[in-house]
Amino acid sequence: MGDPAALGAAACAQAALLVLLAWAPGLGPAGWAAGTGFLLAGAAAVAWAVRRSGRSRLGPADLVTLARSVLIGGVVALVADGGPAWPLVALASVALALDLVDGLVARRTGTESSFGARFDMEADAFLILVLSVRVAAELGWWVLAIGAMRYAFVAAGRAAPWMRGPLAPSRARKAVAAVQGVALVAAAAPVVPAGGATALAAGALALLAWSFGRDVAGLWRAGPGAGGTRAVGHGTGARRGGGS
Repeated sequence: MGDPAALGAAACAQAALLVLLAWAPGLGPAGWAAGTGFLLAGAAAVAWAVRRSGRSRLGPADLVTLARSVLIGGVVALVADGGPAWPLVALASVALALDLVDGLVARRTGTESSFGARFDMEADAFLILVLSVRVAAELGWWVLAIGAMRYAFVAAGRAAPWMRGPLAPSRARKAVAAVQGVALVAAAAPVVPAGGATALAAGALALLAWSFGRDVAGLWRAGPGAGGTRAVGHGTGARRGGGS
């Protein structure tokens, strides 16, 4: 159980990526520690989730998400190390692009599942959180609200059951979620001036606050009687399951 072959291959790929980043552009102790921590914690979390779902192996779309997680591990290492922006922008851009692939693969292969949706959503949300840390170091810690908002929504749902009600599918919500990753990657790119990066991050945060606010208002109007499993959410277009 837990698909040790896939997870082992991902762990090897993650280690190889860290070695590559150590060679060029260079990775210090903080980067190594963060990347290794992500590798160990991520592998344990995915193995636990796979076992809990009753699966013996990951599906085709899950493998795409697993590959995205390897790239996210590289982003984590680069953010912790505070190194040059271009390798981070490159890895994050590929990870965001692959977010368009895993859902397509799941639909084409008929392997859509709640596990896959949650795996995708968690990968999206964590990437946004890490990118917000990087951009916040340059623009100010207010940018962290972009990455933290989804987790705050989940925490609020534990305290207020009415916030765990189902959310109707929304194209606007998905569009706003997708904007977050694009805006943060652009803001992190060294070719974007500080004023432009601030405008991008502030615009993304405003859209995200509007989207979450609209969903919270809708859940409040629905009332406690609408409780259930949360539906579609903010990752970069995945689910709010805790996201929006």
